Amino acid sequence: MTAVTSLSPAADPQRWPSVATAPQARVAGAIAHQLFKGAIRKVGVRVVLPNGEIMGRARVGDPEMRLIRPQVFFARLGADLRIGFGEAYLAGDWTPGPSTDLADLLAPFAARMSELVPQALQRLRPLVDKAMPGHELNTVAGARTNIERHYDLSNELFGAFLDPTMSYSAARFPDVVRSPADLDLEAGQLRKIDSVLDYARVGPGTRLLEIGTGWGALALRAAQRGARVTSVTISSEQLELARRRIDAAGMSDRVELRLQDYRQVQGSFDAVVSVEMIEAVGERFWPTYFATLDRVLAPGGRVALQAITMEHHRMLATRQSYGWIQKYIFPGGLIPSLQAISDNLRQHTHLEVVERRELGWHYAETLRQWRSRFLDNWGQVADLGFDETFRRMWEFYLGYCEAGFRTGYLGVSQLAIGRRPDLGPAHRHR
Repeated sequence: MTAVTSLSPAADPQRWPSVATAPQARVAGAIAHQLFKGAIRKVGVRVVLPNGEIMGRARVGDPEMRLIRPQVFFARLGADLRIGFGEAYLAGDWTPGPSTDLADLLAPFAARMSELVPQALQRLRPLVDKAMPGHELNTVAGARTNIERHYDLSNELFGAFLDPTMSYSAARFPDVVRSPADLDLEAGQLRKIDSVLDYARVGPGTRLLEIGTGWGALALRAAQRGARVTSVTISSEQLELARRRIDAAGMSDRVELRLQDYRQVQGSFDAVVSVEMIEAVGERFWPTYFATLDRVLAPGGRVALQAITMEHHRMLATRQSYGWIQKYIFPGGLIPSLQAISDNLRQHTHLEVVERRELGWHYAETLRQWRSRFLDNWGQVADLGFDETFRRMWEFYLGYCEAGFRTGYLGVSQLAIGRRPDLGPAHRHR
């Protein structure tokens, strides 16, 4: 059993056991200290210790990181490098300097992520990485539980920082931004939705399947185009609000909302759309997910996906790991690479990507606005019963993701997918 030391009384030990206590990892902490010093020299971040000593570069203008409890910070890194850095932020072991934005501080780390640990030590990764807990695998039952842990937190929580469409995915802004008005979040979300519907060729009379309802914005927009929409979700909270919004818009005769797993969908559809849902599927179930798209797509139909992605070598390096995002934000999730998507389409379907649009910087801007809104509206979020540790968790999550998209460590693509021309629409895979 690992010995622990009581830490921040602000963190409820019942709700946040790993934050309220820290491991006694003296040897591992000392190793992590040396690795961190080496990493800091590469990324160009000014690290200030409690006594005022500077670790790393001391150039004017560099992002500043302040270590509040260095010993505990390094113990967390030593115990679990992939989880400890973010967990230390939740605990208050470190904080950005007074003139440094959190995403500005995290961006240099994201930009050099593959270089932070020496190559010789990276080869030991399979020996130290923790695997995803078995109960977080995305079976039909497991997926429902995983989704509940995030999307069923509170509709009011999401309403506090999302735009009026309640879209929880990357917006699409004009390619050339000429004024602040071009970065209007609601307009960007509607432009994104229209881009997805255009890729799927959705128009009057289209039989559309949406996998992942969200809060109903895309289903409503498609119905306004004249489509007949079937939308499935496994989030009961989202379903309830989406139904109210569809009813209020007078579109309930065109939109059928179901509490249903994508694997259970039957029927034939002219178009299938799925916006940033594949990240929650899990690698083990990617073949089933893509085979489902193929199975329900009518001859001549089109699929449109919006998917967060990472480079293939990074995906391969992390796919067996259990990281901070999985522990605290998206249990059971794995971000695919574009190659993994193409490989699964080739191996398990008769589909292929026919068009692609990249929205990386658009997501960085979307996340910047979400984080700003979240912090500005923290008072109303706190009134819902969320505590200060939750605030730090979501601030880190949004800033961490913004840095990832800003530096290209993460990407997001809109993909138009059609049936391969060498296979007739009646041809079925084994």
